[in-house]
Amino acid sequence: MPYTPLPDLAAMSLAELAQAVAERRLPPIDKWTPAQSGDSLMRIAADGAWFHDGGPITRPAMVRAFSALLVRDADGAHYLRTPVENLAIVVEDAAFIATDMQVRHDEAGRTVLAFRLNTDDLVLAGPEHRLRTAGSADVPAFYLGVRYGTEARLNRSTYGQLIDYALTVSAPDALGVESAGEHFALVPPT
Repeated sequence: MPYTPLPDLAAMSLAELAQAVAERRLPPIDKWTPAQSGDSLMRIAADGAWFHDGGPITRPAMVRAFSALLVRDADGAHYLRTPVENLAIVVEDAAFIATDMQVRHDEAGRTVLAFRLNTDDLVLAGPEHRLRTAGSADVPAFYLGVRYGTEARLNRSTYGQLIDYALTVSAPDALGVESAGEHFALVPPT
C-alpha cells in the first residue's frame, strides 16, 4: 500500500496533529529482545540522508519503514531492531532531522510545539519528547527526543522558527520555550 504524506504542518490543528501521532503504527520494538546482532551496512548522514552499502536509499517509504525500527542505547549506539536481530547502523549526528515547527495551544491554553521530521513523523515536544541544546553560542545545535532514545536535529530553518518564537515569549538573556507544560532552556551550554 503506498504511503500518503500528511498535509502541511501549518494546516493542521492540534487535534489533527495529535490524531496523526496516535495513528502512526509503530512496531513494539521496546518489547523485542533479539538474541543476535549484526551490521546493517547502513548509515544516516548528518543531513538525514540514508545509505545502504555506500549507495543512497532514495525511496521515502523505505526510509520511513526503517526509521520505525531505530533505537539508541545508553552508550549512544544506534540499531535497527527486529524480533531476531539488533543491526548496528552508523548515525553521523542524529537519526532524524526536524524540518518544520508550528505552535499550537491545547484546551487548557498551554503551548504545544509540533515538529515534522524528515521521515514525515510528527512529534509534540513535552515531557516525553524533550528539547535539548548542544554546541556553543557561536554554533548552537538543537535536538528533539523522538522515541527509543533517538533524536532529531533541528535543521536551520526549523531552528530559526524555534528561536523566532522563543524571542516572542522570553527575554534574549533567558531564551526558552514551554511545550506541553515543560520548560526548555534554549541557551547552549558554555
